[in-house]
Amino acid sequence: MRAVVSRFGNGNFQQTLEVGNDHFVSDVDQDKGGNASGPSPHEYLGAALAACTGMTLKMYAKRKSWDLQDAIVTVDIERENDIEKFKRTIKLVGVIDSEQRDRLFEIADKCPVHKALAGKIEIDTLLL
Repeated sequence: MRAVVSRFGNGNFQQTLEVGNDHFVSDVDQDKGGNASGPSPHEYLGAALAACTGMTLKMYAKRKSWDLQDAIVTVDIERENDIEKFKRTIKLVGVIDSEQRDRLFEIADKCPVHKALAGKIEIDTLLL
């Protein structure tokens, strides 16, 4: 996996991010003192779960030759009592029977980002 590099951007909170040759920004909303120039870090976290879920469902359905034309994954994150609560909704588009639907519901929890978020996480920090 490629490393993510973050550097100060413009304004109070903006960060410029690099992943290989890809460049993007993160910021916070104006009501929180930012410039709203990009998704917040938590929105990127939600995007990671949504994208990984969609990729996992697409790969599984393709391997099974199921007629899944799209999986629209929406993730909202709220913080309550120091707990991050992820609400993930999935809309399956295509000709999917009830058994396939149930199996895809199970498969959604098998995406690597879901496993990382639901499992034990270790963060080792080195200050240079």
